[in-house]
Amino acid sequence: MQAVILCGGRGTRLHEETNVRPKPMVPVGDRPILWHIMRHYRGYGVRDFVLCLGYKGDIIRDYFLNFRHHNADIEVDLASGDVKILSQEHVDWRVRLADTGQSANTGARIRRVRDHIHSDRFFATYGDGLADIDLDELLRFHSAQGRLVTVTAVRPPSRFGELLVDGAMVRSFVEKPQTGAGWINGGFFVLERTALDMFPDRDDLSLESHVLEDMAAKGQLAVFKHYGFWQCMDTYREMQHLNDLWSSGRVPWAKA
Repeated sequence: MQAVILCGGRGTRLHEETNVRPKPMVPVGDRPILWHIMRHYRGYGVRDFVLCLGYKGDIIRDYFLNFRHHNADIEVDLASGDVKILSQEHVDWRVRLADTGQSANTGARIRRVRDHIHSDRFFATYGDGLADIDLDELLRFHSAQGRLVTVTAVRPPSRFGELLVDGAMVRSFVEKPQTGAGWINGGFFVLERTALDMFPDRDDLSLESHVLEDMAAKGQLAVFKHYGFWQCMDTYREMQHLNDLWSSGRVPWAKA
């Protein structure tokens, strides 16, 4: 199977970083968040990726064109210009870099890479969120449901501690729990390739407010509930939280 990753948005709420690079290239630790997402997929056997490029897409293109040099110890002979790879990370990913336009919406971007999708069904996700989702379980669930699209639902973590109050006394305190209600779209989709036939050709086609709403109305949208770790990176605070987790050695999105 292939995984399609949406990498073209402007990420305006994280403008501190996205003024100079696309959001998928914002680092978590010493690697772009995009690398972490792809590594999670590779942990479940997915090695064929289609990246939907847009805003500052050349930075992502250059990263993969020079991937060995970005992620290796190298020796440069300044007299001859020769470059010697001393040690490098072994990766066997195959990455298709597709320019899907500067202003295209999420659904339009997926539609525009249809010629790069060769599997009967494929994964899709955003280039700015990390989770410990069991992709094998997600795929089994999708197959069992028999729908065109499956979306992963998550309950985002609260920014605040939760108090259970009895009069003037606190009976319990839970620091930043998962919210108790309100499932949201966490990304990490599975789509049948035939679903792309229902994507109209329009630049403003939104995966969320057009495609998913239409699929739900047609009874073709299944929901896979994920109770584990999930964290998007929409704001500077969320970026810092992911980096704090990385620095602490607690990396819940990394498959062992």
